[in-house]
Amino acid sequence: MNAMPPPLPTSHSRGWWSRHWKWAVPLLSALLLALFAGVILLFMSTLLGMMKSSDAYQQALREAKANPAVVQALGEPIEEGWFMMGNISVNGPSGKANLQIPISGPKGEGDIYLEATKSAGQWNYSTLLVRVDGSDRPIDLLPAQTQ
Repeated sequence: MNAMPPPLPTSHSRGWWSRHWKWAVPLLSALLLALFAGVILLFMSTLLGMMKSSDAYQQALREAKANPAVVQALGEPIEEGWFMMGNISVNGPSGKANLQIPISGPKGEGDIYLEATKSAGQWNYSTLLVRVDGSDRPIDLLPAQTQ
């Protein structure tokens, strides 16, 4: 008697997705989340970079670093913080700025507050002061004749 073995069950060939979806879905989700976060960070850093390169920002920072009362309160070197708040709107030779710029030194921290308008290419400050953390008295950075 020559008995033939029963035929082997045929394996149904499953596709790649049906074999690997359990780890592919979390991985793709994490990649999409990382991509979204990267786009947001790129947008924020570009926006902050543009604001930090503005004349109003740079001039306010120079004034604070050159002011003896600010240097005495914060120490040297005075460094600007990474994240600032406010807005700048410039349209050719005119514009407006309203900013809060964090600064710090070896002795403490504070914020520069500025409000300015730009006319004929020149920034005119209505407010330019530093508030040092822990102090009730702001340090006015505007020259006496412009107040």
